[in-house]
Amino acid sequence: MQRAYLDHNATSPLRPEVKAAILDVWDGVGNASSVHKEGRDARALVEQARGKVADLVGGAVRQVIFTSGASEANMLALTPNMKVEYQPDPASCLYMSAIEHPSVLSGGRFGVEARCEIRVLRNGQIDLSALRVRLEAHDRLKGRPMVAVMAVNSETGVIQPIEEIAVLAAEFDAYFHLDAVQAAGRIPLDMTALGCTSLSLSAHKLGGPQGVGALVMAHEGTEPEPLITGGPQENRLRAGTENVAGIVGFGVACQSVAKELERPDGFARLTGLRDRFEEGLRALAPDVVIFGQDAPRVGNTCQFAIPGMKGETSLIRLDLSGVAVSSGSACSSGKVSASHVLLAMGYESKLAGSAIRMSLGWNSKEPEINALIEALEQICVKNSKNNSRGIEKAL
Repeated sequence: MQRAYLDHNATSPLRPEVKAAILDVWDGVGNASSVHKEGRDARALVEQARGKVADLVGGAVRQVIFTSGASEANMLALTPNMKVEYQPDPASCLYMSAIEHPSVLSGGRFGVEARCEIRVLRNGQIDLSALRVRLEAHDRLKGRPMVAVMAVNSETGVIQPIEEIAVLAAEFDAYFHLDAVQAAGRIPLDMTALGCTSLSLSAHKLGGPQGVGALVMAHEGTEPEPLITGGPQENRLRAGTENVAGIVGFGVACQSVAKELERPDGFARLTGLRDRFEEGLRALAPDVVIFGQDAPRVGNTCQFAIPGMKGETSLIRLDLSGVAVSSGSACSSGKVSASHVLLAMGYESKLAGSAIRMSLGWNSKEPEINALIEALEQICVKNSKNNSRGIEKAL
């Protein structure tokens, strides 16, 4: 049975060109910190990849810090111990939206007392007025504020008002960290125009390998306290032997994504598939709730709930039907719980616990959309029959 993989926001399949580049690296040898030819060759590959990552986000090559993934990049960025022009200029409080990824919600290296969650609106965007109130009340004598926001929400696909947040951050002299994991390759990113202090990326969301990511700093001399210390790698901001093969694959994935964004249709193909799915979904279940539909969204993501359809049961049935999607909510001990994102948006827990997320990527095609709609139709029919039997028994 040909399976339909529609969970690219979790992990996008490895691109063929990325796989080929990684295999080429594995055929070689050399530590990128060694001075012999093999080491210099490995170093050259790392630096070429660094340039490709920088190009995707309009950043400076020297400001790209490779990490093991975006969670580590977020942890590295979220520290009170910041430097500006290489001189200590600490932050005293972290202000983050209530719908952030757990790696941000955990607060990084800020203590519990130095974290502040900002509410979001019903459409899934951060409440800018609430953020302003918090920044106005910030005690600047204790240190600068730091704002952390996910550019594109991983569950709903809602795009945050990045420019407005940047203006607020600048007004209150705040550091501004942007989690761009779900935004990279889906909307244009230019660090200079965005006005953020730092930006985190993950390779496997782009069709690159798992286990590699990056923190990109906007300005030389503005840098966080290292999280992993020891060796001189990554400008002494992240010690440890570089994952050369992973970094090379990351660079190739960034290059491929950049070319896709440059094409006349850009991201439109996936948006068309998403819209085709939502049209079929509404025809199948007119009472369907599509979360974040009243806000700007990236074109590859649809998070929805059909009232009366249990999320956990639906995921199992879809999987058995050959369709891979996500609950878009936290999983613990095999149980699906209500999404913290949807709860923060004001949805009640029963509906939030029924949410399903469909997300598209570089190799998604229309037959996969058709397979999902057909599988959902079968589930709806079965639910309808079960409900009818329940009514008959009650009578």
